[in-house]
Amino acid sequence: MVRRMMVAAMICVGAAASVSAQWIHYPVPGIPRTRDGKPDLSAATPKGANGKPDLSGIWSTDPTPFAEMERLFPFFTPFAVPGDDPRMFTKYFMDVFADVRPEDVPMRPEAALLFKERMAAADSAREAPTARCFPAGIPMGDLLPLPRRVIHTPGVLAVLYEGINPHRMIYLDGRSLPVDPQPAWMGYSVGKWDGDTMVVESSGFSDRSWLDGMGHPRSEATRITERLRRRDFGHMEVDVTIDDPKSYTKPFSLRYTQTLVPDTDILEYICTENEKDSVHLPGK
Repeated sequence: MVRRMMVAAMICVGAAASVSAQWIHYPVPGIPRTRDGKPDLSAATPKGANGKPDLSGIWSTDPTPFAEMERLFPFFTPFAVPGDDPRMFTKYFMDVFADVRPEDVPMRPEAALLFKERMAAADSAREAPTARCFPAGIPMGDLLPLPRRVIHTPGVLAVLYEGINPHRMIYLDGRSLPVDPQPAWMGYSVGKWDGDTMVVESSGFSDRSWLDGMGHPRSEATRITERLRRRDFGHMEVDVTIDDPKSYTKPFSLRYTQTLVPDTDILEYICTENEKDSVHLPGK
């Protein structure tokens, strides 16, 4: 059952993950370079007019070490093909509780029952939201190795995804989160600085989205806190804390890193355009 769920998650994102961005190797002005002209990702963190880090750029989430992925998810090996290898993903996309023993996952009984039903359903693979071209949401969409463009202005941090999510707006103008919002796939987000770390608070999520490819549930009470730290020109550290008191007995956290993808751009991708994956999903 676990294997079937994971295969569904992979099928629904495989086409997007295997495409290449456009304007490859176009030398973007303002990128620091080494003597041989290559982007210097270890150069100093760029700063905005306020002296804080500028988070702009095209970013991609770094994979979990190959050996660890094979240990955690050995059943993926038969599905690995050149350019689309699930072992090159981060473990948290597969399972947000990848670091937690199954008996220690803090799910409440109602959430555990829903999770068990998803795992047991004969057509569970087809029920994954992304398998039906719905958004992955967050954190799931940010855990994919797909490029996303961050545009950092004084009033808003805009995130443009390559395919798996619609755009995301993180408001930096001092507004508060809405009190009773219409539930949304991407939720509602506001951010502020804590030293040189951008702290993003999000709420108002739809309970239709999954937290990961395994199918861990979420409720509309979910609140997510992200701490983004651009440690140098080409590397970002991300700490995520998920607090869903209706589904889990306590908040839980995960940490991952992102690397800048220089001299390129994101590509348009429409899930339903020329889609040929759904017929191969189990239960079809």
